Amino acid sequence: MKRNFISFALLLLWPLLYSAQTPSKETIVIETVYGKMKIKLFEETPQHKANFLKLVKEGVFDSLLFHRVINQFMIQGGDPLSKRAGPGDSLGHGDLGYTIPAEFNEKLIHKKGRLCAARENDDINPLMASSASQFYLVMGRKRSPEELKKYEDRINKARYVRCARAFLTSEKGRELKQQYNHYKSNALADSAALINTEIEANVMAEYAKQEEYKFSAYQTEIYTTIGGTPHLDGTYTVFGEVVEGIDIIDKIAAVKTDKRDRPLEDIRMKMYLINE
Repeated sequence: MKRNFISFALLLLWPLLYSAQTPSKETIVIETVYGKMKIKLFEETPQHKANFLKLVKEGVFDSLLFHRVINQFMIQGGDPLSKRAGPGDSLGHGDLGYTIPAEFNEKLIHKKGRLCAARENDDINPLMASSASQFYLVMGRKRSPEELKKYEDRINKARYVRCARAFLTSEKGRELKQQYNHYKSNALADSAALINTEIEANVMAEYAKQEEYKFSAYQTEIYTTIGGTPHLDGTYTVFGEVVEGIDIIDKIAAVKTDKRDRPLEDIRMKMYLINE
């Protein structure tokens, strides 16, 4: 009885949840040996939408591999080097020579079936710009409220780290770091500790300017009933969604992989536009 009530409640809520984003009129088909997926891009991420449509029309994705697959997490593809990759080749580092600026939107979360842009990590990509061609489709899983609380803590810690990185690359931060290193190398522990305290105070002051991250009621509803990868929200751009064939993600995610998460048997893709 309880299960039926939840299902009925979701049916009533679904139009409201779906209206949180605006799908484009174009429909993209990703064709694989496991079946076809239909995808709509979001109007809220115009730069990612325009770039992805351009690449689809140019046939850039045709014959590329889903080169990184992690069950209950995501399936990733779009590395241009994967077209001619040999068995066991390391993939994931290919690009098209440019990136797309991040287009974060609190409405666009990592719900199961979402299309998202891969990117280099924060150390070399502090602005979190997206790869021009590499993307992933979210599988994820349903999360409990307790898990979501842990993810909130994880996201807030990551935001603190980004504040620290930003401060240490500023003029004042570089000066303090230089002083700290000088005192440390000369075994002046007390002086080094004072500088470290000053650095931490500056970082905390920057971090305090942000509101503590909390999952919204919308996010909580999605992640506890549909599932996804909540810890990636606000750090990777979400720019589309599978509207038909979402089960193909599960099928691809279930294949056997090597130690680099590359499928043992190549899974190639073909992409094209259709009119609906």
